[in-house]
Amino acid sequence: MKNLKLKSARAAFDMSQQQLADEVGVTRQTINAIEKGDYNPTIRLCLSICHTLGKTLDELFWEEPSEKE
Repeated sequence: MKNLKLKSARAAFDMSQQQLADEVGVTRQTINAIEKGDYNPTIRLCLSICHTLGKTLDELFWEEPSEKE
């Protein structure tokens, strides 16, 4: 599942994938893969991203339950 919340939060800071990657100590490709839903980051990386963007884990990484549940 794509992480549009992360992409939106990053864009709100006018931050490129490379800039975020540099801040949290990963490659741009890692940030791209997280946003595309191709990579499940560690909790440590999630926390680092949240800290950098001023968001909580719930705000960036929690999936909303589907309406069927």
